[in-house]
Amino acid sequence: MEKFKQSIYELIVETSTNLPPDVRRAINEAKRREDAGTRSALSLSTIARNITMAEENVSPICQDTGMPTFEIKTPVGANQIEMKKAIREAIAEATKAGKLRPNSVDSLTGENSGNNLGPGTPVIHFEQWEEDDIEVRLILKGGGCENKNIQYSLPCELEGLGKAGRDLDGIRKCILHAVYQAQGQGCSAGFIGVGIGGDRTSGYALAKHQLFRRVDDTNPNPTLAKLEDYIMETANKLGIGTMGFGGNTTLLGCKIGVENRLPASFFVSVAYNCWAFRRQGVRIDAATGEIKRYLYKDEPVRMEVEEANPAAVAERREVVLEAPITEEQIRSLKVGDVVVINGLIHTGRDALHKYLMDHDCPVDLNGGVIYHCGPVMLKDEDGKWHVKAAGPTTSIREEPYQGDIIKKFGIRAVIGKGGMGPKTLQALKEHGAVYLNAIGGAAQYYADCIEEVEGVDFMEFGIPEAMWHLRVKGFAAIVTMDAHGNSLHADVDKSSLEKLARFAEPVFK
Repeated sequence: MEKFKQSIYELIVETSTNLPPDVRRAINEAKRREDAGTRSALSLSTIARNITMAEENVSPICQDTGMPTFEIKTPVGANQIEMKKAIREAIAEATKAGKLRPNSVDSLTGENSGNNLGPGTPVIHFEQWEEDDIEVRLILKGGGCENKNIQYSLPCELEGLGKAGRDLDGIRKCILHAVYQAQGQGCSAGFIGVGIGGDRTSGYALAKHQLFRRVDDTNPNPTLAKLEDYIMETANKLGIGTMGFGGNTTLLGCKIGVENRLPASFFVSVAYNCWAFRRQGVRIDAATGEIKRYLYKDEPVRMEVEEANPAAVAERREVVLEAPITEEQIRSLKVGDVVVINGLIHTGRDALHKYLMDHDCPVDLNGGVIYHCGPVMLKDEDGKWHVKAAGPTTSIREEPYQGDIIKKFGIRAVIGKGGMGPKTLQALKEHGAVYLNAIGGAAQYYADCIEEVEGVDFMEFGIPEAMWHLRVKGFAAIVTMDAHGNSLHADVDKSSLEKLARFAEPVFK
């Protein structure tokens, strides 16, 4: 069992730090499809560079290592109790080593367990089979894309598409709407698993199970194979693009499964996964506990990291800022500008935003920068903290707080991903601030920009939710919401909704 635990540890590390070949091919192909010099093309170049850095550093591709979810097939007679114990020990060791971020939070108290263990975490599903080996598949699906999962109950009315009935065409509409509603908040371009039928619980489980299929496989059900091809072609006509910046590639993969349902229920469940599609599997010798082979590894695939078009990149306006930032500097910025930040920034997520609504801040934020980020951190033998991964989290969760906090503390720049809503946009305009969209999932790329951890407050919130004070150099992000009332996110949402409406007419009859 000790060797089995080591094999699980190796699986966790491989899944967190090294994207499988089929996912790499899909991202490389998406990069080739984008127009040179566009925001989406540049974002995909950053993503490709981040994937390479994570592999070389053996560090998490994305700082949000999600909810570890295992699907395990065992021979008859295998001791699943001992296997579960070994898996939990491997999870705790991987967290301590900085391969996983501590993500298990008590739902009532908000306390972080610190080791990714707790009621319900990790998720482990066992199934017996008539083979001698143990098969273990693991997916690390972050909270940002998990929040964009969606379930439909047919019949229903869908924005842009009208009525979706209890038939194949209604299913088609639900899947297209699921892609539309994710926008850039799920770190597009993404992958989706779809479950048709079942009940509310089994439908979601079926949808997530589809994500274990290979990107380039063909559905054995001809009807579903046709539907998958249609969704891939049509979703990429919506113009949402990488990070929701607009572009030619919105969806990198679509896998659909079906189960019987009750006569009264007709659910379509969609599991949305970001571009950082971290899933891997192994065959393990049941007698020795050793890995016999990996399930999603074939020939190595190198990421295409060269810039799309240097001439086009050179035409983009680039502004260097260092806190404290003045209102005049902020008012000079507009949507599309690239901002490079040097100096001190401060992380802040859900717990901090809620706290700051009713309390003072331990540091002066006037003219400062808040970074929506929950980093992976490790402390060395001298007690000094080091950043192992530090990409942006989804910003829309802070929409209820952000405008008030900008006003209260004089914040000039907010960094995150996926954009924010009308309340924040109004506050940016009134108080002279901007929203900067960093590349979601690019945790190694941004960690490399952090020179030093200068301190931390609110460790009682847990590592991801603490307020980290980071000195950065060359931290680049794009202005997507400016101080003049302009929002790239609102523009892309509007244009993609108009394109979605073009597909309202029946296709499958």
